[in-house]
Amino acid sequence: MSTFLRGLIPTSTSDHVTGNAVYLRAPELLDWESWARLRAESREFLVPWEPTWPRDVLTQASFRQRIRRYSEEARNDRGYAFFVFRKEDDAIVGGLNLSHVHRGVTQSCSLGYWVGKRYARKGYVSDAVAAIVSFVFDELGLHRLEAACVPTNEASRRLLMKVGFTQEGYAREYLRINGEWRDHLLFSYVSTDPRSE
Repeated sequence: MSTFLRGLIPTSTSDHVTGNAVYLRAPELLDWESWARLRAESREFLVPWEPTWPRDVLTQASFRQRIRRYSEEARNDRGYAFFVFRKEDDAIVGGLNLSHVHRGVTQSCSLGYWVGKRYARKGYVSDAVAAIVSFVFDELGLHRLEAACVPTNEASRRLLMKVGFTQEGYAREYLRINGEWRDHLLFSYVSTDPRSE
């Protein structure tokens, strides 16, 4: 088992999840400034699709707590957080989370992701999601990966379908987004599905 899967910050590129144009790794304290800058400049772009932002969400203290939580979740095999970096210049372009890891009968987890406004619709997130599919099935040994998006988020729906997810249904008031309970489209990818290239 890699150091990443033990919930430790990776120390070598062998612990990275690699796509074609991006790589994913666990967030580190040194990422705070670039992460906070990208999130701040993308706030208006992101707010319609995310839970309400706490007032102190971009502070260094809040980021430190976030890193501790990510590490604890990974140590306990409950969730795995990644930042997504562009290979050509190591710029952070977004983030991706695997949450609600279930073992036993279910063998599943849930996927969430975000991208900075200036990096949207450039293929970085679809590259990252395709890479994480292999990680979920081959490294974590899970059988099912789930995702959801609000019906009006056409870009996210297209991305999930392009990568190989299947739309399964419609969930009423599924998640609280920007302070309101919102309906969501539900998607899944299972280990026996064909992998996208």
